[in-house]
Amino acid sequence: MRLLPVSLLYSLFATAIIADSAEKALGNTDASIELDEGAEAAPEPTIFNGISVPGLPDIDGEKFNTTIKNGYWFVKHHSPYCPHCLHIAPVWQTLYEYYYTSKPVPAGSSADSASTSMNTFTAYYNFHFGNLDCVAFGSACTEHHVNAFPTFILYKDNAEIKRFEGTKDMKGLSDFIEDTLETIKPGSRPIGGPQLPEKGDKTSKEFQGPEKAPVADDISKSSSPTASLKAEKSKPTLKATPVKAKPAKPSATHNPLGKSISFTAESFQNSVTMTQEPWFIKFYAPWCAHCQAMAPNWIQLAKEMKGRLNIGEVNCEVEVRLCKDVHLRGYPTILFFRGGERVEYDGLRGLGDFVTYANKAIDIGDGVKDVDAVEFKEMEEQEEVIFVYFYDHATTSEDFLALERLTLSLIGHAKLVKTNSAILADRFKITTWPRLLVSRDGRPTYYTALSPQDMRDFRRVLHWMQSVWLPIVPELTSSNSREIMDGKLVVLGILNRERPDEFKMAKKEIKSAALEWMDKQTAAFQRERQELRDAKQLRIEEAEDRNDKRALVHAKSIRINMDLSEQKEVGFAWVDGVFWERWVRTTYGIEVTKDGEKVIINDEDNRRYWDTTISGNFIMASRTSILETIGKVSKSPPQIKAKSTISNFEKFFFDIRSGISGHPFLSLGVIAGMVLGVMMYGKGRMRRNKGGFFRLDEKDGLLGGNTNGKVD
Repeated sequence: MRLLPVSLLYSLFATAIIADSAEKALGNTDASIELDEGAEAAPEPTIFNGISVPGLPDIDGEKFNTTIKNGYWFVKHHSPYCPHCLHIAPVWQTLYEYYYTSKPVPAGSSADSASTSMNTFTAYYNFHFGNLDCVAFGSACTEHHVNAFPTFILYKDNAEIKRFEGTKDMKGLSDFIEDTLETIKPGSRPIGGPQLPEKGDKTSKEFQGPEKAPVADDISKSSSPTASLKAEKSKPTLKATPVKAKPAKPSATHNPLGKSISFTAESFQNSVTMTQEPWFIKFYAPWCAHCQAMAPNWIQLAKEMKGRLNIGEVNCEVEVRLCKDVHLRGYPTILFFRGGERVEYDGLRGLGDFVTYANKAIDIGDGVKDVDAVEFKEMEEQEEVIFVYFYDHATTSEDFLALERLTLSLIGHAKLVKTNSAILADRFKITTWPRLLVSRDGRPTYYTALSPQDMRDFRRVLHWMQSVWLPIVPELTSSNSREIMDGKLVVLGILNRERPDEFKMAKKEIKSAALEWMDKQTAAFQRERQELRDAKQLRIEEAEDRNDKRALVHAKSIRINMDLSEQKEVGFAWVDGVFWERWVRTTYGIEVTKDGEKVIINDEDNRRYWDTTISGNFIMASRTSILETIGKVSKSPPQIKAKSTISNFEKFFFDIRSGISGHPFLSLGVIAGMVLGVMMYGKGRMRRNKGGFFRLDEKDGLLGGNTNGKVD
């Protein structure tokens, strides 16, 4: 009888050992099922709620369809170089650890993962998390139509169910997961959602630590001190063990060889389209003379940008389909790519022009810079045009994402910064957030947004930016000449950079004239609008005095229309008279090296210009001379005789074309009358020719004709 407790104790001990071994074996099997053969070597495990969590699986793209063929898979498609992907990574990791260690059915607070039980998240819902690196496995991401990073897609049995399109934070992702889990097991999720941990936490808010297991008095008494010491050592600790961080992937060095990389269609997709890497790429044809002339500068550009910016090229004679997909309009075409988006380079093709543009492209790599009042003041001293985005604590991630999209289109045009500075908000009278404005020489122009969606409308915001991104007095170049000259009178200063003192003074005078003219136009606009308002109010008061309700309704319905379409807009610019010496000489007859700095007022629409004041003197680069002449020229008709920028022969055809485009219906009537006149004249000639011959078969001819009306 005394042996019975001992044998029973041995039996219990053996059972515990066997159960522990089976649990470990089953745990390993479960882990292998979760990771599956399609996942890469798992990262180091972490500790959450005192439970060891396997590393978040990095799925092998070549085995992607095999990996997700069983159960639900919530996959993050990402790029290791994407800033947004790097920002969401800690949130994604914590969310995975939280759900992996959660228990669908409350069963106390135990540190044991209980992998042998069905009361685990993965086993209960058959729900898995995973990552797919779209840089390493671009074809897999392309197959599933991933066009942006990061993209979260939910799959079930190798089929896409839906995509996550909400706010990419802990709460947004969790709500998406909770909705899915509730459809899998209705009624299994907590009402109001779970209590989520903060980013980087190692315990959940409801975690209280493992409960101590009850120990029988007789067993504790019979145990030896050595056994107690071993048992104490074997107890799981509550302190999270330090986990070795997964080594970060080294950031790729841009253009390490200092060479222009030649692309094929496949390498272009893998290296350019499916990455966040910046690329400056030319599309050319070997037979193109302009391409051949540009080639040495392109090779030198690649050397200059070594270690800084990727340079590439595509031979369109070989990669015909790729160039067709890019929708080229001619050769060479130069495009800057980043993150699947692109912008066309339309500047000069000299080495200095390429390098200047490339340096500005590099600056946008860090995104929109956040500035304070001091930094903005320093920036104003260097930049003529600055777009400023004001935000506050309530500005959403969608607003910032829409803002980041604008940076690519602003390369080479203007700076874009963001700020939450109260000093700047007070300076520019900002009362609502977010708000966008452009500061040109300290003068703000505001973007008018009627709703929050208008601030996220990329095309609308960009269209407004393009209308105001020129400085008040920009430099005239080949890339912006049409934008500056068309549709307006332009005060054009023809200056000489080789004389820095005169050059600086002339620019200052032209800018002073431009600012004063803008102030006068603004004052005139406000005065005219006030006069129209006063006239409307006078009509209303007269109708009220006469008690004429009909007249009162009519007076109140008058709309104040400030239509400026009849007024010619006046712009200001300057051009390097030495660099563009030939064009300036042949167009305006001015040689800046001999004649010095001059100012002309150009009317490109009518191919004419003015270079003298009302007194007959040349317009000089001075505020007084410019303002005096603008008032005379902008009137209709101008009070100063204009000169033509084209020859008399060209002017004849230009006047005809202008007349037709200006009076299309009258021109159509004149042309129709001329055609009708020619036809009538030709018909008369035919009749006269016809009367000069005898016709044998006519009634009065020699044969008479069929007088009896019979026909044989």
